[in-house]
Amino acid sequence: MKEKKDLITLTGTIVLYKEEINELSKTVDSFLNTPLSKKLYLIDNSPTDVLKNQFNHPDIEYIFIGKNIGFGTGHNKVIDLIKNSSTFHLVLNPDVTFKPNVIPELIVNFNKNEKLAMISPKVLFPNGEHQYTSRRYPTLSELIIRRFTFLNALFPSIIKKGEYRDRDLSIHFEPEFLHGCFLLFKTEAFINLKGFDERYFLYMEDVDICRKIDKKGLQKLYFPNVEIYHVLKKRSLKNFKLFTYHTISVFQYFYKWHLKK
Repeated sequence: MKEKKDLITLTGTIVLYKEEINELSKTVDSFLNTPLSKKLYLIDNSPTDVLKNQFNHPDIEYIFIGKNIGFGTGHNKVIDLIKNSSTFHLVLNPDVTFKPNVIPELIVNFNKNEKLAMISPKVLFPNGEHQYTSRRYPTLSELIIRRFTFLNALFPSIIKKGEYRDRDLSIHFEPEFLHGCFLLFKTEAFINLKGFDERYFLYMEDVDICRKIDKKGLQKLYFPNVEIYHVLKKRSLKNFKLFTYHTISVFQYFYKWHLKK
């Protein structure tokens, strides 16, 4: 067991699956440019380890899984590695970029509130447009409406309500859930939550872990004073297999948190 003095400040995980190297490199560089003691774990779910020698750096550990075990299970692979090793842990998508000051400024908030388990910044598309990543817990009808463009046009108020467009998003607040592209946890909280629920192969893990935070009486924070950029590919809208994964996860989520109550 490591002494507290040996703790590094920040660990992070990126789960990979056939990633585009140029885009991923920008994300990795963003993490490495953060001026804190740190270590990044690259969890590769791809069928081959072609990325193995792409990121040779003392602050990076590459872990090749050899099969696609999913998003949450991939991130959970580091639980034993970060336990008693870091103070904060970042769950990061491979298509996100940010400036060196972002994580240090987010960490300040943890020092102000010992009940804070997770925090996320303002998220922008690469063109600077706002990405609505702080959300209310979704209803089944809202998720269906989001799936189909023509329904978006028919029921815009439902989408806007789910995205907190009825409040000033330039001010920090405690949302019901935060999108999983960039989630900074207190490492101790991530460990105590046992990471993500592995019944979800892909999608809904971020919503689920926010409910677990609520259940433990802990808090989440949306902090728009700093910002990141996220590509947001929306692959499940274009790929039938991913659409199927998304649909299965939705029903798993509602069964777990609603039908079993």
